[in-house]
Amino acid sequence: MSDQAVLLLTFATYTGLCLGLGVIAWRRTRSLADYLLGGRSLGSWVTAFGAQASDMSGWLLLGLPGLALAAGIDAAWLALGLVIGTWCNWRFIAAPLRDATERADNALTLPDYLEYRFSDDSRLLRSVSALFILLFFTFYASAGLVAAGRLFESLFDLTYLHALAWGAAVVVVYTLIGGFLAVSWSDVLQGSLMFFALILVAVVGVGLAGGSNELITRLDALDATLLDPFVGEAGAELGLIGILSLLAWGLGYPGQPHILARFMAIRDSAEIPRARQVAMVWVIIVLAAAIVVGLAGAVALDPPLPSAARETVFVELATRHLPPLLAGICLSGILAAIMSTASAQLLVASSAFAEDLYRGFVHPAASPLELLWAGRGAVLLISIIAFAIALDPGSQVLELVAWAWAGFGAVFGPAIILSLYSRSVTRTGTLAGMLAGGIVVVVWERAAGGLFELYALVPGFFAALLTTWLVSRVTAPNGNFR
Repeated sequence: MSDQAVLLLTFATYTGLCLGLGVIAWRRTRSLADYLLGGRSLGSWVTAFGAQASDMSGWLLLGLPGLALAAGIDAAWLALGLVIGTWCNWRFIAAPLRDATERADNALTLPDYLEYRFSDDSRLLRSVSALFILLFFTFYASAGLVAAGRLFESLFDLTYLHALAWGAAVVVVYTLIGGFLAVSWSDVLQGSLMFFALILVAVVGVGLAGGSNELITRLDALDATLLDPFVGEAGAELGLIGILSLLAWGLGYPGQPHILARFMAIRDSAEIPRARQVAMVWVIIVLAAAIVVGLAGAVALDPPLPSAARETVFVELATRHLPPLLAGICLSGILAAIMSTASAQLLVASSAFAEDLYRGFVHPAASPLELLWAGRGAVLLISIIAFAIALDPGSQVLELVAWAWAGFGAVFGPAIILSLYSRSVTRTGTLAGMLAGGIVVVVWERAAGGLFELYALVPGFFAALLTTWLVSRVTAPNGNFR
């Protein structure tokens, strides 16, 4: 059997296994609540793997190694920010949000929770939240489709358009069939596969470089700035703004709906401490391995990758230097990362449409089955728009993820934190903060130079926080602001 045939068989087996889980979950999915949160039935291990696998999408195996290849060890600043943000999210958001959403008339979505929390009869919080979710998840999902396109393009010698179409088909069919249960069950498999693949390729890369000491020596000889944590791409000084921008990725965690949905779905908040331990071990190891893959690729790949192809460093190391079966398993790890995150994002976007817009404004008396199919229709529609965005072959996975991550972090992060920890925040203050955060991220991304090189999440997050506090102070009932 040829090497290409082995790769195809490995991919087909893995894809078939995931679709099989989807079919089983289909038979257990009878309502929108099952489709979106799995009936709040997840245990600690499934929740941990689900939250982290849906967080660390294709950018973990493509974008982060590509950044390390181009910029060197300073990619560790981003990883550090993510580790801190992950721990804080599990420690301070997970359990309070799980309990608060259950008290909030068993809220299935963040807009549903915010409306209940602030007794918003105007439904503005619900509608604005849902619209932001649809906007940013469309771009986030397009990043997953770009990653799938890159993978299929590299492996099967397809044009970018055909590769994108095949990758999108796998992700969309998987999400449509199974919903939350299938995504959560397979996240254990997919998280384990990502873990194994990154460690294996990192070890192989270090071995090809001649060991860890030789890797450092060769990196220093190739370009000493790759080992300087204060120098970024092309030898440019990273500076305080650059470091803050990378660390600030951690600020985004409290506002990511696809991660928060995992917290909402655990069967008991008492299981969260164990889930946090599992999640932290997983995330620290995979982030470190991803950076090692990029650094090793800089010296082990000959000829070196051009800048435009830097996000394929994991693919190139695996296909050039591993036996076909192992390479196929490792590359299935990329597909696993893409499927776990894109499907989780599409589910949250479908909930924003079905639960918060369709039932909220179009058909309040819709039956559970009708809502279920409205959600599935939304998955298809959002996927089509995301596919159109991903058609640009120059798209970079990390850039698309960065923009969507900043948007969610700024819009929802301060709102969720303050809703859980402050009784003085008002509906009007929360709404104003969400609008301020979203607008600042959109405007900031279109500016360039000087201070505007700061990652948009930073000004967006603090603009939302300050606006929420100021407007709440003005609109709070007399004597109730603390």
